[in-house]
Amino acid sequence: MVALVFCIFSAGLIAWAWHGRAKKRLQHEEIGPPMQGVFCQQYRRCIPTMLSVLFVAILFGGRLLASDSQLQLKNIPFNGTRAYGYLKQLCDLGPRRSGSEGMAAQQKFLAEHFEKLGAKVEFQRFTAPYPLNGPEEQRIGRDVPMANMIVRFNPENRERIMFCSHYDTLPFPLRDPTNRRGRFVGANDSGSGVVILMELGNELARHPPKVGVDFVFFDSEEFIFAEDGKYFLGSEHFASEYVKHPPAFRYRYAVLLDMVGGIELHLPQELNSATWVDSRPLVNEIWATAARLGVHEFVARPRLDAIRDDHLALHDVAKIPACDLIDFDYKYWHTQGDTPEHCSALSLAKVGWVLQEWLRGQ
Repeated sequence: MVALVFCIFSAGLIAWAWHGRAKKRLQHEEIGPPMQGVFCQQYRRCIPTMLSVLFVAILFGGRLLASDSQLQLKNIPFNGTRAYGYLKQLCDLGPRRSGSEGMAAQQKFLAEHFEKLGAKVEFQRFTAPYPLNGPEEQRIGRDVPMANMIVRFNPENRERIMFCSHYDTLPFPLRDPTNRRGRFVGANDSGSGVVILMELGNELARHPPKVGVDFVFFDSEEFIFAEDGKYFLGSEHFASEYVKHPPAFRYRYAVLLDMVGGIELHLPQELNSATWVDSRPLVNEIWATAARLGVHEFVARPRLDAIRDDHLALHDVAKIPACDLIDFDYKYWHTQGDTPEHCSALSLAKVGWVLQEWLRGQ
């Protein structure tokens, strides 16, 4: 906060200095009223500098404010410690890429968790060709079995909210600085969104929501072996089926969680979500809830760049108002360092609490 105030104060000081410099020059030269336009020109020269300083304040202020959050786990009525325990269990399963034994083990783990809570669990199965840029000995003549996992609470309610996350992990850490064919367990990407929904499920079992709630876990968000591969197979399949075979209900909103557990959590509004007319109210509601709770990691302004993610198919194909909660500044993204040690029970608790409180208002 101090740094943010300093940036804004600096902008004001620069403006004052330029104002004084121009005014003193006018007084020294005893310029009369006809020359006041010269003063305006002098004053206008400071505008680029003022704007630059203000831009720095705005650009970095949100990050600074995010680090100022004083909330502790004991102050948050969402069990981040238990969610973090789930995260360790997921990562202990190892890599969970599409079609793998790790993915099958994860599906069993999640199905057992949600069925114990009384939720209805179903799998939306499909196949896709093995990526052409994958290891040759594995791709020849092979289709990969995939499955989106859908968990329903209050399934008879036709007014529904969707929370979603992908649950596959990248096959290899494609951005790792030392070994791009190393081991990738995807703690934040994708584990964090999954475990927040696991813990939110515990809450919904204790306090059933007024609306129907679905958790959708997308397969094959990033079953790729090079960064120019085909992403988002699971969400695109889900959206296509939603249009081809319309259910008896409609989704009011969809909220996507992606990389929401890092220690240095920072959640500005994703640009697509913030500018879609039908999704903007959703974004406003969630970030207003965060502000009310004092969760400053939710920064109420859009990123400067739009993110391609699973919410695109939900919005553009299925026509569901959608928003993406994503910390795209996570420094261990797509590296071997994306492990539980670089995630935080406190971050999981903060995001889960905001969504829990927002849902109560629906």
